[in-house]
Amino acid sequence: MVDTTSLTRAVDHFADRLRAAPQSRLQRAGAAEALALAREFARRAQLAECPGAEPREMPDAGMFAAADQVTVAGHDLALVLKTEDEVAEAVRLVQEAQRRAGV
Repeated sequence: MVDTTSLTRAVDHFADRLRAAPQSRLQRAGAAEALALAREFARRAQLAECPGAEPREMPDAGMFAAADQVTVAGHDLALVLKTEDEVAEAVRLVQEAQRRAGV
């Protein structure tokens, strides 16, 4: 089993920053970036668990739910990753989303 601690820490840090962000920042880019990341993580997790199945898209639950969506999708993905390279790629995606979100 691969160590996914770096991913879960990065996801939790991003989610904490989103929860602390002002509403104006969430409206500008924060929530959209978080939702895009959550959707990508959910897609990857579904494909890993059910290869060949059509992944379902995570719904938009609103800007104040974005942090929770990132947390759930990130932790779900961490459970199915198999290589250090996959973990490193996921961490990179979190860092990029956090930079673009401005939080």
